[in-house]
Amino acid sequence: MTFTPPRPRAALALAVALTLAGCAFAPPKLQHPALRDDVPLAGLSAPTRAGWPATDWWRAYDDPLLDELMATALQQSPDLAQAQSRVLTAEQSVKLAAAQAGLSINGSAQVSRQRLSEHGLMPPQLLGFTWYNQADLGVQFQYDFDWWGKKRAAIESALDQAHAAEAQRSAAALTIQSSVADTYFGWLADEARLALAQQALAVQQHLLQIAELRVRQGVDLPDAVQEAHARVAAVEQMQTALQGSAQIRKVALAALLGVAPAQLPALSPRPLPAISGALPADAGLDLVARRPDIAASRWQVEAALKQTDVARAQYFPDFSITAMAGLSSTNQGAPALFGGGSSGDLGNVFSAGSRVFGITPALHLPIFEGGRLKAAYGISRAQLDDAVAQYNAAVFHAAREVASQALAAEQLDTNRQQQERQVGANEHLVANAEARLRRGVRDAREGLAAQAQLLQQQDQAITLHAQALSTDLALIKALGGGYRIPADAAGTAPPSPTPSSDTSSSKNASRSPRP
Repeated sequence: MTFTPPRPRAALALAVALTLAGCAFAPPKLQHPALRDDVPLAGLSAPTRAGWPATDWWRAYDDPLLDELMATALQQSPDLAQAQSRVLTAEQSVKLAAAQAGLSINGSAQVSRQRLSEHGLMPPQLLGFTWYNQADLGVQFQYDFDWWGKKRAAIESALDQAHAAEAQRSAAALTIQSSVADTYFGWLADEARLALAQQALAVQQHLLQIAELRVRQGVDLPDAVQEAHARVAAVEQMQTALQGSAQIRKVALAALLGVAPAQLPALSPRPLPAISGALPADAGLDLVARRPDIAASRWQVEAALKQTDVARAQYFPDFSITAMAGLSSTNQGAPALFGGGSSGDLGNVFSAGSRVFGITPALHLPIFEGGRLKAAYGISRAQLDDAVAQYNAAVFHAAREVASQALAAEQLDTNRQQQERQVGANEHLVANAEARLRRGVRDAREGLAAQAQLLQQQDQAITLHAQALSTDLALIKALGGGYRIPADAAGTAPPSPTPSSDTSSSKNASRSPRP
């Protein structure tokens, strides 16, 4: 029976039929998942302000040393360097995906020398030679037609991953910045409390001297001296704890900056800065665009959606064209590539008769994959669902963080006002005691006791001030720390649309149409 090759029309009809069959089994194209465009902060009664934190928000504290610490941290922090390396890796992945989608050109050159077997199918006695040489020079061109957008979707997915890595780097930078400021302000608070502890120690030592004098004179019982010793020991214990805390904070600050403690700039005590923290008036609507972690989660959703397009395109046939052009020559005898005049000369490889050409259109049809395509598409769907769940979790986590920090800041502001009233009342008590001492109505013990109480209230005020600063930093971090979606990324697929902008689904559809 003679095999008759199919006619071109029949082959084309078969290819079209198989293509339509593949399209029939392909899953439908997914629409963009519904995502929240605002953060649920309704009903939160907290003080508001007009603006958001600036990119260099720490400059509002007006501390040149803090500015220097921030600059060092952004240059030398190992955590930030690690995040930057992930950004570079993602950028290279974009370049790799783009390179795989274009025309590929490969060159080849080889020379081989082979001996024929004397007992093979074609013995040397029949051919007239035992050794032969083969020389091949060629260039191969290959182009895959991206009719179904598979490679385009892979490029866009890699680009979205790069945007997500950049947002994660911004989140890492914000974490480092807030930690540096919090540690530095904690050190300032420890130093301020140490200064008060030294004054309190002097007061308690003065009271101890008075107690010892009164006991020696028989005015008071010996227990008064023991009580005075106990108060002195308590102040000394607090002083030791504050000194240790200050040293620990310096070590932590050096670790955040990625330097040795001895390489830290000279730290000098100064008053804690003022606080003016409050929520922006449009925090609920605009926070999605100002939180780097939310932006990163949104980019992950975009990347996962593109991966579903890649998995869906696997159901459709791939069409490619491969072309080849080169030189090929086979000669028997000894090789002499650049010589001449012998039977083994390969110099004729560069002659016109050695030219070879070829063109190969290829159509690859997924006919039976044993469920592989369906499983791959199912994995991409599950990854998309996971990315959406992570985005929703990031939004609600942001809402909880902003609300808790705003309420904590409001409560601390009330506590600080109450504490200031206590400090003011104790200052009046000290003034009255000193006035009575000058008139000779009372002895020095009343004034010293009032002064000790005043120092204790001032210590509590500094502690509350440091807590308020820490909460203010946490609120700045919760508000995104001045992060904004980069302009070049926002024009591609904005991960945080606002009510005044187009929806993500329409932008995505206009950017990357699919079959």
